[in-house]
Amino acid sequence: MNYPLTPGAKGTDTSFYAADSIAPKASTLREMCKSVFLVEDSLTADEVADVLGQSILSIRPRITELSRLDFLEDSGDRRPNSSGKKAIVWRRKWKTDLFN
Repeated sequence: MNYPLTPGAKGTDTSFYAADSIAPKASTLREMCKSVFLVEDSLTADEVADVLGQSILSIRPRITELSRLDFLEDSGDRRPNSSGKKAIVWRRKWKTDLFN
C-alpha cells in the first residue's frame, strides 16, 4: 500500500473493498479538492464536498490524504459539518509549487 497516494484501509474486508473501489478515482478527486483550495481560503471537508457536488464519503478521506501529503493543514478553526458536529477548517499550505 502506498498511503496517502492510494486510499487506505483499516483491516476489515469492507474497508479493503471500499479502498479498492475508490482507488481508480482517488487521485482525480484529490486534484479536484486541490483546485477548490486554490480558490477558497479555508473549508471543511463537507464544504469541499458541497462545492464539488461529491459525496462527503469520497471527499473526507481525500482531505486527510492531502493533509498527510503536506498540501493542507488544520487552520485551528472549527465549523459545524452536515451533522452539526464541529469539523476542522482546512487551509492550503502556501508553497511555490502548488501541486507537490
